[in-house]
Amino acid sequence: MKKIALAAALSLAATTAFAGGVAEPVMEPEVVEAATSSSSGGIIVPLLLLLVIAAAIASSSGDEVIIDG
Repeated sequence: MKKIALAAALSLAATTAFAGGVAEPVMEPEVVEAATSSSSGGIIVPLLLLLVIAAAIASSSGDEVIIDG
């Protein structure tokens, strides 16, 4: 029984030794992504798509081959 009382007393003493020793949390600075200054950033993909479609239309000839079966 003495060992249990001694263990309880030591555990209470250990917890009071750390009371009030809480350090303030360190906040990391917020990372802000730099805005791009390019005004044509959102138009490149649609222009390339339009170019591919125009090339496909230009390369197809009006002659269709029909095979009679």
